[in-house]
Amino acid sequence: MDKDRKQEVVAELTEQLQQASTLLVADYRGLSMSEIDALRTEVLKHGATFRVVKNTLTRRAAEAAGQDALLALLEGPSAIAFLESDGDPVAVAKALSEAARTTRILAIRGGLLEGRPVSQEEIEDLAKLPPAEVLRAQVLGAILGPLTAIAGLVNAPMQNLYGLIEARIEQLEEQGDTSGAAVVPESAPAEEAPAAEADEAPAAAQDEPEPQASADAETGENAADEAAASAEAATEEPAEGAPEIVEETQQEEEE
Repeated sequence: MDKDRKQEVVAELTEQLQQASTLLVADYRGLSMSEIDALRTEVLKHGATFRVVKNTLTRRAAEAAGQDALLALLEGPSAIAFLESDGDPVAVAKALSEAARTTRILAIRGGLLEGRPVSQEEIEDLAKLPPAEVLRAQVLGAILGPLTAIAGLVNAPMQNLYGLIEARIEQLEEQGDTSGAAVVPESAPAEEAPAAEADEAPAAAQDEPEPQASADAETGENAADEAAASAEAATEEPAEGAPEIVEETQQEEEE
């Protein structure tokens, strides 16, 4: 590789390192070209490019891009998986872990995850996580779950109130249907009662004065009897007193 080509490779690596905040470094020593191509095709599906690099050129690019944490990983033959902005780091970590398990040759060294250095163990733990789509769904469910519960608690009293009102309306309608025919007969006695009381009231009023009238009649009869007795006494007294007057007159004349 001539000098100009080396400069072009360093410029390309520098640009990739500046744009990629997540990258994974592996030792590919012993892999065949077909195995490298298969791994390159697999990680490409998940938004990453797998590139075999020369350590000397990569060190120069890392220094130019300010990725000093990458320098410690560039020991021996190196290959780097550069993730794009929409790449899936979990899926790429799974692909590298699966290649290391099946080939028993590929060895993961470490990398950068959103600009933070990660070790081999952390990448293997990352490979055990669910895919990004599942993780997003889980996070979204964890966020919306409490909100849905709060909304349910807020709406529950109103729903219960609506339910109670509807149940009460249905109950009143059922009562009106079942007791509608009995309403008139039940109210009829209540209407006839005042009339009966009104009829009994005059009768009671007519019956009450009779004792007073009989008492007045008896009083009148007694008064009439007394008047008659007084008249008889008056007529009888002069008759009894007349002989005495005559006798006295005769005695006076004889004297």
